[in-house]
Amino acid sequence: MTDRTEQLLEQMIVQLDRIAREQKTTRELISKFVHAMVDEAEAEIPEKYRRFCNAMHDIHDIKYMYEDVGSSVPQHILRACERFDDRFRQIEKDMNAEGGAFSKIRREMATRDDATENRWDHTRLLYPPKKEDGNASG
Repeated sequence: MTDRTEQLLEQMIVQLDRIAREQKTTRELISKFVHAMVDEAEAEIPEKYRRFCNAMHDIHDIKYMYEDVGSSVPQHILRACERFDDRFRQIEKDMNAEGGAFSKIRREMATRDDATENRWDHTRLLYPPKKEDGNASG
């Protein structure tokens, strides 16, 4: 090989090493971000719920925008508010159901012993453990 070819190969190796380090750093940062999103941020409020509430809030604000200037709210906005209301109750029911995100959070909150940590009773919506049927052959 000529000196020029060897020099080009060395430069390529240096560039490939740099790219490999950058990819490793990128992968590590993405992993940290995904962990923060899934394990930390969504531990309290699932992303689906947060986004839905933001969208519902936006439609609510649009409704008030019409009212604020003295205009009547268009029917399509009112229908959207009705849909959001129904869907919100459905999502709340799912999240509060046994095994749902809010049920898990409520159980964790109810286990806190220190009376100063909870001002409210978080056990009122918890379902008692299912009793096993002695006749079942499960």
